[in-house]
Amino acid sequence: MKELSEIKLVIVAGPTASGKSALGMALAEEFGGMVINADSMQVYRDLEILTARPGPEDMARVPHRLYGVIDGAELCSAARWRDLALEAIEEALGQGRVPILVGGTGLYLRTLLFGIAAVPEISAEARTQSRALHEELGGVRFREALAKRDPEAAARLAAGDSQRLMRAYEVVVGTGRSLASWQQEQVAETRFRTAMIVVMPPREALYKACDGRFETMMRRGALDEVRRLRARNLDPALPVMKALGVPELTRLLGREIKEAEAVSSAQRATRNYAKRQITWFRNQLPASDRLDKLIIDAQLSESFLPDSFSFIRRFLLT
Repeated sequence: MKELSEIKLVIVAGPTASGKSALGMALAEEFGGMVINADSMQVYRDLEILTARPGPEDMARVPHRLYGVIDGAELCSAARWRDLALEAIEEALGQGRVPILVGGTGLYLRTLLFGIAAVPEISAEARTQSRALHEELGGVRFREALAKRDPEAAARLAAGDSQRLMRAYEVVVGTGRSLASWQQEQVAETRFRTAMIVVMPPREALYKACDGRFETMMRRGALDEVRRLRARNLDPALPVMKALGVPELTRLLGREIKEAEAVSSAQRATRNYAKRQITWFRNQLPASDRLDKLIIDAQLSESFLPDSFSFIRRFLLT
């Protein structure tokens, strides 16, 4: 791969159900690109329907990478995804294609553009201790336990954010230093030249799209997908088990709730997630001399394609 500072990346980002995947496809067709997944759930092969992964027709239209490449029993960290993304970017460049990263996982994008803290490999003992303690105490009391070791992380993370709480705990137990302490050592410098389009529909329209998409997922067989996942008896702390819709449909399959409540709860969780994504993309990754940024403050439609094409064309030619 040539020097990272010479590589031009295109990123299409935004909240779930905003239309960013369709825009990424259109850009890939227009500019001869390769679509590279930047969504933390679409990497898992177990969840094709619930993560709205591109289907066979889309895959046939333009090359796609990093979709459904990790088994649900594994953990795809930001660092692991970054390594995979760099390989995909190198492949795209080797084929003379434009790397087009599409997704709404802000941590993945930040990791790619700004690097990641060099946290040492955490021992299996520390990971097991963290998960066992979380299972024993529950979210609220676990966060209180974390506060005694890493008060900054405990203050920043919600009690329901089990994955990040356990990560913070295992890091401080396994290394003797807080995650924030390690993160201060990372190099905060963009090394790629990047053009980013952020699709940010009005909330009312976005929430409606979130609700409608989950109903479509149910019709397409989301419940059977979760039934197959549930049959694997995976660790409930794994990311794949916390994907949007999985906890609610798992409760439905366990006859804890009715279908209407499961759908309503999953839709609400999706809307809340979209709201957090909106906040993140409005306040993170500011434009700079290495990052050109275009925000589309509307529900994506074909009328926005000319401006998007023009923005990317200027970027690629300069």
